[in-house]
Amino acid sequence: MMTGIFSLGLVACGDSKSNSQETSNEKNASVKVSHESQNSLEEIKNRGVIRIGVFSDKPPFGYTNKDGKFDGFDIYIAKRFAKDLLGDESKVEFLPVEAAARLEYLKANKVDVIMANFTQTPERSKIVDFAKPYMKVSLGVVSKNGEITSEEQLYNKTLIVNKGTTADMYFSKKADFNLLKFDQNTETFQAFLQGKGEALSHDSTLLFAWVKDNPAYKVGIAELGEQDVIAPAVKKGNQELLEWLNAEIDTLLQEGFFIKAYKDTLSSAFGNDVKPEMVIFTK
Repeated sequence: MMTGIFSLGLVACGDSKSNSQETSNEKNASVKVSHESQNSLEEIKNRGVIRIGVFSDKPPFGYTNKDGKFDGFDIYIAKRFAKDLLGDESKVEFLPVEAAARLEYLKANKVDVIMANFTQTPERSKIVDFAKPYMKVSLGVVSKNGEITSEEQLYNKTLIVNKGTTADMYFSKKADFNLLKFDQNTETFQAFLQGKGEALSHDSTLLFAWVKDNPAYKVGIAELGEQDVIAPAVKKGNQELLEWLNAEIDTLLQEGFFIKAYKDTLSSAFGNDVKPEMVIFTK
């Protein structure tokens, strides 16, 4: 406290030259902060690595495999970004994020891009900038034997969701639901398997894969609300990186890359009941 008062006293008593110098320093600091906050392409290239936020517990999109390495659909795409931007797919640093922390990781410059199965919403678009989408997604609901087939059947029941997800946002706006929330996907699904809720809501794409490994459960509601899209996100105002990502995604679409990524990472998880065009953009 004394240090702050002393500093204020110096400013108040200083001459015009010192005030002018201070103003100049503030402007320079402002410019520096502004530049650093952009995570520009030049900065990424100078660093030699692109930092991408991903899930570590959401197979088949982002997870750590048995060898302790990041794997999944988002990882597959992120490596291609690194290859095309920096010449080597290994020049990517994956940072594990939880759903509720994705926005903060961008705002705090901890990552350059978020690829953690990030659904684009109007609320999120006010805080970060989304590139062109590469996936389609809707909210789904899973229950034992798929017995819950309508939203009305969820009234006064315990519904499990992940904090900070679109499922959380969708049901939190409604008054008739008893929500049980968890930070991590592993916690969410473990609680569901332990019977702590009658149903669980998440992205339908994730649920399609989960029920394949848990046949006692079915996706009774495959689509709630409007269909959304999943896209990479960058810090608000990072126009240079945003434009690069948009051009890259256009190139990958024309090349058929996302279809190959689907076949290599998602097809085995979804099985024959799900077609690529239901999940990804193909053109």
